[in-house]
Amino acid sequence: MADETWTIRRCVDWTVEYLAGRGMEHPRVSAEWLMGAATGYDRVDIYSNYDQPLSPEELAFMHDAVVRRVKGEPLQYIVGEAPFRSLTVACEPGVLIPRPETEMLVELVLDRLGKTIPGMEKPERKRVELPWNAEVQRIADAERAAAEAERSARATSEGGDPIEAAASESFPSETASTVGVSAEEGRVESGVPTEDPATTVSLPAVRILEVGCGTGCISLSLATERPGRVRCVATDISERAVSLAERNRAACGVDAATVDIRLGDLVSPVSPDEEGSFDALVSNPPYIPSAVMATLPAEVGMHEPHLALDGGEDGLDVFRRLLDVAPRMLKPGGLFACELFEDALNAAASLCRHAGMDHVEIMPDLTGRSRFVLARIPQRL
Repeated sequence: MADETWTIRRCVDWTVEYLAGRGMEHPRVSAEWLMGAATGYDRVDIYSNYDQPLSPEELAFMHDAVVRRVKGEPLQYIVGEAPFRSLTVACEPGVLIPRPETEMLVELVLDRLGKTIPGMEKPERKRVELPWNAEVQRIADAERAAAEAERSARATSEGGDPIEAAASESFPSETASTVGVSAEEGRVESGVPTEDPATTVSLPAVRILEVGCGTGCISLSLATERPGRVRCVATDISERAVSLAERNRAACGVDAATVDIRLGDLVSPVSPDEEGSFDALVSNPPYIPSAVMATLPAEVGMHEPHLALDGGEDGLDVFRRLLDVAPRMLKPGGLFACELFEDALNAAASLCRHAGMDHVEIMPDLTGRSRFVLARIPQRL
Protein backbone atom coordinates (compact mmCIF):
# COMPACT_ATOMS: atom_id res chain seq x y z
CA MET A 1 0.00 0.00 0.00
CA ALA A 2 1.16 3.51 -0.82
CA ASP A 3 0.83 4.78 2.73
CA GLU A 4 3.09 1.94 3.93
CA THR A 5 5.97 3.06 1.74
CA TRP A 6 8.88 4.36 3.76
CA THR A 7 10.21 7.37 1.89
CA ILE A 8 13.25 9.35 3.01
CA ARG A 9 10.92 12.06 4.33
CA ARG A 10 8.80 9.66 6.34
CA CYS A 11 11.81 7.89 7.81
CA VAL A 12 13.64 11.11 8.73
CA ASP A 13 10.53 12.59 10.37
CA TRP A 14 9.88 9.37 12.29
CA THR A 15 13.52 9.17 13.43
CA VAL A 16 13.50 12.77 14.64
CA GLU A 17 10.33 12.20 16.65
CA TYR A 18 11.55 8.88 18.05
CA LEU A 19 14.96 10.22 19.16
CA ALA A 20 13.47 13.40 20.61
CA GLY A 21 10.94 11.35 22.56
CA ARG A 22 13.78 9.48 24.21
CA GLY A 23 15.67 12.59 25.21
CA MET A 24 18.40 12.43 22.58
CA GLU A 25 20.13 15.72 21.85
CA HIS A 26 19.99 17.17 18.33
CA PRO A 27 17.58 14.54 16.95
CA ARG A 28 17.37 16.08 13.48
CA VAL A 29 21.14 16.17 13.08
CA SER A 30 21.26 12.53 14.14
CA ALA A 31 18.48 11.60 11.71
CA GLU A 32 20.27 13.33 8.83
CA TRP A 33 23.60 11.67 9.64
CA LEU A 34 22.00 8.25 9.81
CA MET A 35 20.03 8.74 6.61
CA GLY A 36 23.17 9.91 4.85
CA ALA A 37 24.96 6.75 5.94
CA ALA A 38 22.04 4.59 4.81
CA THR A 39 21.65 6.16 1.36
CA GLY A 40 25.07 7.62 0.62
CA TYR A 41 23.48 11.05 0.21
CA ASP A 42 24.79 14.29 1.61
CA ARG A 43 22.44 16.66 3.44
CA VAL A 44 21.36 18.50 0.28
CA ASP A 45 20.65 15.24 -1.55
CA ILE A 46 18.57 13.97 1.35
CA TYR A 47 16.20 16.92 1.09
CA SER A 48 16.14 16.97 -2.71
CA ASN A 49 15.18 13.27 -2.74
CA TYR A 50 12.64 13.45 0.06
CA ASP A 51 10.02 11.39 -1.76
CA GLN A 52 12.37 8.58 -2.73
CA PRO A 53 11.38 5.20 -1.26
CA LEU A 54 14.00 3.44 0.84
CA SER A 55 15.22 0.02 -0.23
CA PRO A 56 14.80 -2.87 2.22
CA GLU A 57 18.56 -2.70 2.92
CA GLU A 58 18.42 1.04 3.63
CA LEU A 59 15.41 0.64 5.87
CA ALA A 60 17.10 -2.19 7.80
CA PHE A 61 20.19 -0.02 8.28
CA MET A 62 18.08 2.83 9.65
CA HIS A 63 16.28 0.51 12.07
CA ASP A 64 19.55 -0.89 13.43
CA ALA A 65 21.16 2.56 13.55
CA VAL A 66 18.27 4.14 15.50
CA VAL A 67 18.37 1.31 18.04
CA ARG A 68 22.12 1.80 18.51
CA ARG A 69 21.73 5.57 18.82
CA VAL A 70 19.01 5.29 21.47
CA LYS A 71 21.39 3.10 23.49
CA GLY A 72 23.83 6.00 23.49
CA GLU A 73 26.32 4.83 20.89
CA PRO A 74 28.10 7.79 19.26
CA LEU A 75 26.94 8.73 15.79
CA GLN A 76 30.49 8.51 14.47
CA TYR A 77 30.72 4.84 15.38
CA ILE A 78 27.33 4.10 13.86
CA VAL A 79 27.99 5.82 10.53
CA GLY A 80 31.64 4.79 10.58
CA GLU A 81 33.23 8.16 9.90
CA ALA A 82 33.74 11.71 11.11
CA PRO A 83 34.69 14.99 9.43
CA PHE A 84 38.01 16.51 10.48
CA ARG A 85 39.14 19.76 8.88
CA SER A 86 39.26 19.03 5.12
CA LEU A 87 39.21 15.24 5.62
CA THR A 88 36.65 12.58 6.38
CA VAL A 89 38.21 9.83 8.48
CA ALA A 90 36.88 6.38 9.30
CA CYS A 91 35.88 5.78 12.91
CA GLU A 92 35.22 2.56 14.78
CA PRO A 93 34.64 1.45 18.38
CA GLY A 94 37.82 1.20 20.40
CA VAL A 95 39.43 4.28 18.83
CA LEU A 96 38.91 7.84 20.10
CA ILE A 97 36.55 9.92 17.97
CA PRO A 98 38.12 13.10 16.51
CA ARG A 99 36.77 16.27 18.11
CA PRO A 100 36.34 19.76 16.63
CA GLU A 101 38.64 21.09 19.37
CA THR A 102 41.51 19.03 17.99
CA GLU A 103 41.10 20.71 14.61
CA MET A 104 42.30 23.86 16.36
CA LEU A 105 45.43 22.03 17.56
CA VAL A 106 46.32 21.36 13.92
CA GLU A 107 45.73 25.02 13.10
CA LEU A 108 47.97 26.20 15.92
CA VAL A 109 50.79 23.84 14.94
CA LEU A 110 50.66 24.94 11.30
CA ASP A 111 50.57 28.58 12.33
CA ARG A 112 53.56 28.32 14.68
CA LEU A 113 55.64 26.29 12.24
CA GLY A 114 54.74 28.71 9.47
CA LYS A 115 56.27 31.56 11.48
CA THR A 116 59.65 29.87 11.90
CA ILE A 117 60.15 27.43 9.01
CA PRO A 118 60.33 28.56 5.36
CA GLY A 119 57.72 26.98 3.15
CA MET A 120 55.36 26.13 6.00
CA GLU A 121 53.24 29.23 5.56
CA LYS A 122 49.62 28.78 4.56
CA PRO A 123 49.58 28.15 0.78
CA GLU A 124 48.31 31.06 -1.25
CA ARG A 125 46.19 30.85 -4.36
CA LYS A 126 48.56 30.68 -7.30
CA ARG A 127 48.24 32.07 -10.79
CA VAL A 128 48.58 29.68 -13.71
CA GLU A 129 48.56 30.14 -17.46
CA LEU A 130 45.26 28.99 -18.98
CA PRO A 131 44.49 28.50 -22.69
CA TRP A 132 42.03 31.39 -22.87
CA ASN A 133 44.24 33.95 -21.10
CA ALA A 134 45.48 35.58 -24.33
CA GLU A 135 41.93 36.07 -25.61
CA VAL A 136 40.78 37.46 -22.28
CA GLN A 137 43.70 39.86 -22.25
CA ARG A 138 43.00 40.94 -25.84
CA ILE A 139 39.41 41.79 -24.91
CA ALA A 140 40.54 43.63 -21.78
CA ASP A 141 43.07 45.69 -23.78
CA ALA A 142 40.44 46.53 -26.41
CA GLU A 143 37.96 47.65 -23.75
CA ARG A 144 40.60 49.73 -22.05
CA ALA A 145 41.59 51.42 -25.34
CA ALA A 146 37.96 52.11 -26.20
CA ALA A 147 37.35 53.63 -22.75
CA GLU A 148 40.42 55.84 -23.07
CA ALA A 149 39.36 56.98 -26.57
CA GLU A 150 35.88 57.80 -25.29
CA ARG A 151 37.24 59.84 -22.39
CA SER A 152 39.61 61.69 -24.72
CA ALA A 153 36.84 62.50 -27.19
CA ARG A 154 34.53 63.67 -24.40
CA ALA A 155 37.21 65.87 -22.87
CA THR A 156 38.00 67.44 -26.25
CA SER A 157 34.35 68.15 -27.01
CA GLU A 158 33.97 69.80 -23.61
CA GLY A 159 37.05 71.95 -24.15
CA GLY A 160 39.19 70.19 -21.56
CA ASP A 161 42.64 68.63 -21.65
CA PRO A 162 42.32 64.96 -22.71
CA ILE A 163 45.53 64.00 -20.91
CA GLU A 164 44.40 65.64 -17.67
CA ALA A 165 40.97 64.04 -17.98
CA ALA A 166 42.46 60.59 -18.40
CA ALA A 167 44.69 61.08 -15.36
CA SER A 168 41.83 62.26 -13.17
CA GLU A 169 39.70 59.12 -13.65
CA SER A 170 40.28 55.48 -12.97
CA PHE A 171 38.49 52.97 -15.20
CA PRO A 172 39.77 49.48 -14.43
CA SER A 173 38.65 46.93 -16.99
CA GLU A 174 35.50 45.18 -15.77
CA THR A 175 36.44 42.08 -17.75
CA ALA A 176 39.89 41.94 -16.23
CA SER A 177 38.65 42.39 -12.67
CA THR A 178 35.97 39.78 -13.10
CA VAL A 179 38.27 36.99 -14.23
CA GLY A 180 41.34 38.09 -12.26
CA VAL A 181 43.58 39.00 -15.21
CA SER A 182 46.94 40.55 -14.46
CA ALA A 183 47.63 43.37 -16.95
CA GLU A 184 51.35 42.78 -16.62
CA GLU A 185 51.28 39.01 -16.94
CA GLY A 186 48.01 38.20 -18.71
CA ARG A 187 47.20 35.43 -16.23
CA VAL A 188 44.09 34.50 -14.25
CA GLU A 189 43.52 33.32 -10.71
CA SER A 190 43.39 29.60 -10.14
CA GLY A 191 43.28 27.33 -7.10
CA VAL A 192 45.94 25.08 -8.64
CA PRO A 193 49.29 25.42 -6.82
CA THR A 194 52.17 25.82 -9.22
CA GLU A 195 55.89 26.34 -8.94
CA ASP A 196 58.40 27.89 -11.27
CA PRO A 197 61.19 25.31 -11.71
CA ALA A 198 63.67 28.10 -12.22
CA THR A 199 62.96 29.66 -8.82
CA THR A 200 61.92 26.63 -6.74
CA VAL A 201 64.31 25.92 -3.87
CA SER A 202 64.42 22.43 -2.43
CA LEU A 203 63.61 22.64 1.27
CA PRO A 204 64.20 19.88 3.80
CA ALA A 205 61.10 18.05 5.01
CA VAL A 206 59.53 19.31 8.22
CA ARG A 207 59.48 16.32 10.58
CA ILE A 208 56.59 16.01 13.02
CA LEU A 209 56.16 13.38 15.73
CA GLU A 210 52.56 12.71 16.79
CA VAL A 211 52.07 10.60 19.91
CA GLY A 212 48.74 8.83 20.36
CA CYS A 213 47.49 9.18 16.79
CA GLY A 214 44.14 7.37 17.12
CA THR A 215 42.43 7.67 13.72
CA GLY A 216 45.49 9.47 12.34
CA CYS A 217 43.50 12.65 11.77
CA ILE A 218 46.17 15.05 13.08
CA SER A 219 49.11 13.70 11.09
CA LEU A 220 47.02 13.22 7.96
CA SER A 221 45.75 16.81 8.17
CA LEU A 222 49.24 18.20 8.68
CA ALA A 223 50.57 16.23 5.72
CA THR A 224 47.71 16.98 3.32
CA GLU A 225 47.53 20.67 4.19
CA ARG A 226 51.24 21.16 3.56
CA PRO A 227 51.77 18.70 0.72
CA GLY A 228 55.39 17.87 0.00
CA ARG A 229 56.66 19.72 3.05
CA VAL A 230 55.70 17.50 6.01
CA ARG A 231 56.84 14.04 7.09
CA CYS A 232 55.09 12.60 10.14
CA VAL A 233 55.87 9.73 12.47
CA ALA A 234 52.62 8.81 14.25
CA THR A 235 52.57 6.36 17.17
CA ASP A 236 49.85 4.67 19.17
CA ILE A 237 49.84 1.94 21.81
CA SER A 238 46.59 0.48 20.44
CA GLU A 239 46.80 -2.07 17.63
CA ARG A 240 43.24 -1.20 16.63
CA ALA A 241 44.12 2.48 16.36
CA VAL A 242 47.22 1.79 14.28
CA SER A 243 45.22 -0.41 11.91
CA LEU A 244 42.51 2.23 11.53
CA ALA A 245 45.05 5.02 11.01
CA GLU A 246 46.72 2.99 8.27
CA ARG A 247 43.37 2.53 6.52
CA ASN A 248 42.65 6.25 6.81
CA ARG A 249 46.09 6.99 5.39
CA ALA A 250 45.33 4.86 2.34
CA ALA A 251 41.88 6.43 1.92
CA CYS A 252 43.44 9.91 1.99
CA GLY A 253 45.97 8.93 -0.68
CA VAL A 254 48.94 9.52 1.64
CA ASP A 255 51.94 7.21 1.39
CA ALA A 256 53.73 5.54 4.29
CA ALA A 257 56.83 7.66 3.79
CA THR A 258 54.80 10.81 4.39
CA VAL A 259 52.89 9.53 7.42
CA ASP A 260 54.73 6.64 9.05
CA ILE A 261 52.35 4.97 11.52
CA ARG A 262 53.97 2.83 14.23
CA LEU A 263 52.74 0.65 17.09
CA GLY A 264 54.18 1.32 20.52
CA ASP A 265 53.98 3.23 23.80
CA LEU A 266 54.57 6.97 23.39
CA VAL A 267 57.98 7.45 21.71
CA SER A 268 59.20 3.85 22.02
CA PRO A 269 58.78 3.28 18.25
CA VAL A 270 61.21 6.15 17.53
CA SER A 271 64.66 4.81 16.67
CA PRO A 272 67.77 6.28 18.37
CA ASP A 273 69.04 7.79 15.13
CA GLU A 274 65.75 9.74 14.77
CA GLU A 275 66.02 11.38 18.18
CA GLY A 276 66.55 15.11 17.97
CA SER A 277 65.34 15.22 14.36
CA PHE A 278 61.78 16.46 14.85
CA ASP A 279 60.57 20.02 14.32
CA ALA A 280 57.44 19.41 16.39
CA LEU A 281 55.99 16.94 18.87
CA VAL A 282 52.19 17.03 18.82
CA SER A 283 49.77 15.09 20.98
CA ASN A 284 46.17 14.84 22.06
CA PRO A 285 46.97 12.54 24.99
CA PRO A 286 44.59 11.05 27.58
CA TYR A 287 43.82 14.10 29.74
CA ILE A 288 40.53 13.64 31.61
CA PRO A 289 41.19 13.62 35.39
CA SER A 290 40.22 10.26 36.86
CA ALA A 291 37.61 11.83 39.14
CA VAL A 292 35.95 13.48 36.14
CA MET A 293 35.69 10.25 34.15
CA ALA A 294 32.52 9.24 36.01
CA THR A 295 30.83 12.52 35.03
CA LEU A 296 31.39 12.19 31.28
CA PRO A 297 28.33 11.87 29.03
CA ALA A 298 27.28 8.26 28.69
CA GLU A 299 28.07 8.09 24.99
CA VAL A 300 31.68 9.03 25.80
CA GLY A 301 32.27 7.22 29.08
CA MET A 302 30.48 4.02 28.05
CA HIS A 303 31.65 3.75 24.45
CA GLU A 304 35.00 5.45 23.87
CA PRO A 305 38.24 3.81 25.06
CA HIS A 306 39.24 4.78 28.61
CA LEU A 307 42.87 4.25 27.63
CA ALA A 308 42.56 7.29 25.37
CA LEU A 309 40.66 9.38 27.94
CA ASP A 310 41.89 8.86 31.52
CA GLY A 311 44.83 11.14 32.28
CA GLY A 312 45.29 10.23 35.93
CA GLU A 313 44.60 12.21 39.08
CA ASP A 314 45.18 15.66 37.58
CA GLY A 315 44.90 14.70 33.91
CA LEU A 316 48.62 15.23 33.33
CA ASP A 317 50.11 11.75 33.78
CA VAL A 318 50.81 11.18 30.09
CA PHE A 319 51.64 14.85 29.54
CA ARG A 320 54.47 14.63 32.08
CA ARG A 321 55.90 11.62 30.26
CA LEU A 322 55.76 13.50 26.97
CA LEU A 323 57.40 16.53 28.54
CA ASP A 324 60.23 14.33 29.81
CA VAL A 325 61.03 12.98 26.33
CA ALA A 326 60.35 16.11 24.27
CA PRO A 327 63.85 17.63 24.68
CA ARG A 328 65.35 14.37 23.41
CA MET A 329 63.01 14.15 20.42
CA LEU A 330 63.02 17.77 19.25
CA LYS A 331 65.52 19.94 17.47
CA PRO A 332 66.59 23.18 19.16
CA GLY A 333 63.68 25.54 18.62
CA GLY A 334 61.33 22.58 18.15
CA LEU A 335 57.64 22.99 18.98
CA PHE A 336 55.87 21.04 21.74
CA ALA A 337 52.06 21.18 21.44
CA CYS A 338 49.42 19.33 23.44
CA GLU A 339 45.68 19.38 23.93
CA LEU A 340 44.72 19.15 27.63
CA PHE A 341 41.91 19.42 30.16
CA GLU A 342 40.86 23.04 30.66
CA ASP A 343 41.62 23.12 34.40
CA ALA A 344 45.11 21.68 33.91
CA LEU A 345 46.55 24.26 31.51
CA ASN A 346 48.19 26.53 34.09
CA ALA A 347 49.89 23.57 35.75
CA ALA A 348 51.01 22.26 32.36
CA ALA A 349 52.46 25.64 31.37
CA SER A 350 54.33 25.81 34.67
CA LEU A 351 55.76 22.34 34.07
CA CYS A 352 56.96 23.44 30.62
CA ARG A 353 58.75 26.45 32.05
CA HIS A 354 60.27 24.34 34.83
CA ALA A 355 61.57 21.95 32.16
CA GLY A 356 63.45 24.83 30.55
CA MET A 357 61.12 25.49 27.62
CA ASP A 358 60.40 28.98 26.39
CA HIS A 359 57.68 30.72 24.36
CA VAL A 360 55.12 28.95 26.54
CA GLU A 361 51.53 29.74 25.54
CA ILE A 362 48.08 28.70 26.70
CA MET A 363 45.56 28.86 23.87
CA PRO A 364 41.75 28.52 23.85
CA ASP A 365 39.61 26.12 21.85
CA LEU A 366 36.70 27.10 19.62
CA THR A 367 34.45 27.69 22.65
CA GLY A 368 36.96 29.99 24.37
CA ARG A 369 38.03 27.43 26.99
CA SER A 370 41.73 26.99 27.72
CA ARG A 371 42.64 23.86 25.80
CA PHE A 372 46.19 23.85 24.42
CA VAL A 373 49.70 24.39 25.69
CA LEU A 374 52.48 25.26 23.27
CA ALA A 375 56.15 25.65 24.09
CA ARG A 376 59.53 25.51 22.39
CA ILE A 377 62.88 23.94 23.07
CA PRO A 378 65.34 26.83 23.46
CA GLN A 379 67.62 27.59 20.55
CA ARG A 380 71.28 26.90 21.14
CA LEU A 381 73.42 30.02 21.41
